[in-house]
Amino acid sequence: MKRPSHILVIRLSAMGDVAITVPVITHLLKTYPDLKVTVLTKPFFAHLFSHLDRVNIVKAEVKLKHKGISGLWVLAKQLHRLDIDSVADLHNVLRSRILCGFMKILGHDYYRIDKGRRDKRALTRSQNKVLKPLKPTHRRYADVFKKLNLPLDSGFTIEKRPLDLSERIKSRPDLDTSKKWIGIAPFAAHSPKQYPIKLMKKVISELARQGDIQVLLFGGGKKEIKKLNSLASDVNSCYCVAGEFSFPEELKLISNLKVMLSMDSGNGHLAAMFGVDVITLWGATHPYAGFAPYGQREELQLLPDLKKYPLLPTSIYGNKKVKAYKKVMEDIKPEDVIEAVKQVTN
Repeated sequence: MKRPSHILVIRLSAMGDVAITVPVITHLLKTYPDLKVTVLTKPFFAHLFSHLDRVNIVKAEVKLKHKGISGLWVLAKQLHRLDIDSVADLHNVLRSRILCGFMKILGHDYYRIDKGRRDKRALTRSQNKVLKPLKPTHRRYADVFKKLNLPLDSGFTIEKRPLDLSERIKSRPDLDTSKKWIGIAPFAAHSPKQYPIKLMKKVISELARQGDIQVLLFGGGKKEIKKLNSLASDVNSCYCVAGEFSFPEELKLISNLKVMLSMDSGNGHLAAMFGVDVITLWGATHPYAGFAPYGQREELQLLPDLKKYPLLPTSIYGNKKVKAYKKVMEDIKPEDVIEAVKQVTN
């Protein structure tokens, strides 16, 4: 197969999954300096690629002009005009499969990700569970590029890359750029993988007491922002970023963190794509599923005791509630979280 000169990469959602593509595409561009990459994603996620050279973004307006089968045909013809050689479907959902079918009609070969659904079911079932590490998502992405005759080394690393802070950020008197910034994203999409807020408050209070540290709180949505502001108001050297800055500005802040503390959630992946150290707290989910932030050390992944909670992980996305495991995340002690952060910052 001839090596392509211009490929289309499809990954529409979710934020964490889109963010995982960034280190892989970064390595792809370094390995193949003549390659051009077009990424198809949702408009909000386009900002994740803004710091990469040789990447063109096409925004999928799936609720407007690209809605439904007729809209996907319009999108396929739009993409066809970009002189793309081949297509890498890193999403593999109905919408991307239909789009790839249209691209095939227009003369473009495609390969799609193998999500390993059977192995993931074996990992999360309660009976005859097969508890073993599955292939990481970034390697599943790399497998698709290999099929396109664009193989990647398995051990690639992402250098820390802080983005330039905007004048608006620098001018904020409550942001102290002379201190080490510790990002904390205490929320998750599903409660079974969210650290109890009372325990997180202990972590935040202890870290904020360190003279050379400022804690920055990240999150989204009105309810989360209200809770984050309440946390910040009770603790000195703690600042709620959520709701104060645009998403591109939040990315600049994240890229300048010393460390990010997050759940199994998107903010950890956002930090990892800039080479920031990420400490993750795991409840109903588990790093074995392959969704740990890219390039992070195993000792920075804090988990409950699996002997006490043998059904873990109970699901891939943390959306399955098990009554007896309601307090599973309380098994991760605040002291252990604090110690992990201090080890990284020191």
